Amino acid sequence: MSLPHPLDEPEFYDHLMIKRFMAWVIDLVITLVMVLIALVLTGFLAIFILPFVWAAIAIAYRTVMLTRYGATLGMMVASVRWVRLDATRPDQTLALWHSVIYAGSMSFVIPQIASVAMMMITPYRQGLNDWILGTTIVNRYIEH
Repeated sequence: MSLPHPLDEPEFYDHLMIKRFMAWVIDLVITLVMVLIALVLTGFLAIFILPFVWAAIAIAYRTVMLTRYGATLGMMVASVRWVRLDATRPDQTLALWHSVIYAGSMSFVIPQIASVAMMMITPYRQGLNDWILGTTIVNRYIEH
C-alpha cells in the first residue's frame, strides 16, 4: 500500500505550501513560549546556552507530537498530517530523525532554501527532511 500519486488524487496535496507555512508559524510561537518558560524556570541562566535550549525544546516538541498524533499543534490547526510514503504510520525513531534533520536544516540558509524548493518541485510536496526519510505531509481530512 502507498499514498495516492498527486496526479491521481491531487486533493491529498492541495494548498500544502500555505498550510505548511501556517503550521510553521504556529509551531514557532509554541516553541518560543516553551523556551520563555524554560528561561523563567532557570532564573534566566539558560540564556547562556539559549541555542541549545531552543533546539532541545523544538526537537522534543516535534518528536513527541509527531509520535503521538502524527502532527504538531500547528499541523493540526492547518489540517495536515505527517505520513510515510508507504502509507504506514511513522514510529518514534522516524519522528526523532525527522525532528533532528529538520532542526539541522533550519540552522542553515541553504538547506532551508533547498527544502522549500523541494516542496515546490517534488510530486509529493516533500521538504528536504521528508525526502531523506520517505515521508510527506498530506491534508488531514482526506483518508485513504
